[in-house]
Amino acid sequence: MTRTVIALAAVAAVIAGFVVSPATAGTTPKRDIVETAAAAGQFKTLVRLVRTAGLAKTLSGKGPYTVFAPTDAAFAKVPKSTLHALLHNRAKLRAVLLYHVVSGKVTARNVAKLRSLTTVNGAKVRIRVKDGRVYVNKARVVTPDVKASNGIIHIINRVLIPPAR
Repeated sequence: MTRTVIALAAVAAVIAGFVVSPATAGTTPKRDIVETAAAAGQFKTLVRLVRTAGLAKTLSGKGPYTVFAPTDAAFAKVPKSTLHALLHNRAKLRAVLLYHVVSGKVTARNVAKLRSLTTVNGAKVRIRVKDGRVYVNKARVVTPDVKASNGIIHIINRVLIPPAR
């Protein structure tokens, strides 16, 4: 890897809230998806909800998974009454969280070529590229391809809400 590529990877990782050094860039990550999100510091709400829903063990498992991970700032946009209701209805909470997860490892390069993806929830998310930016439904991917030992995380700026069934 050239120094420029390593430097760009390090800048992207820092923006995402992760620390990468040239010695570890390009190596296999040691942390799983849940550990990676917890260590980043900007996914406190997501990690808490994943644990409350009983999904931490699954998302720490073998995978691979692709997670469209909303930041704490994204969760701050959700009405408190909605979050409160989800915390008291485990089935709905799981449905919302699983709407952010896709089986398999789908990199940004692959996501940008798709029109939709079927989530672990069973519902599809719409994928579109506009002005060089990737959107999942109405959420923008702000940082793609954060690697974890059991998959990949794409950081998004909004919480995805599955369609009513």
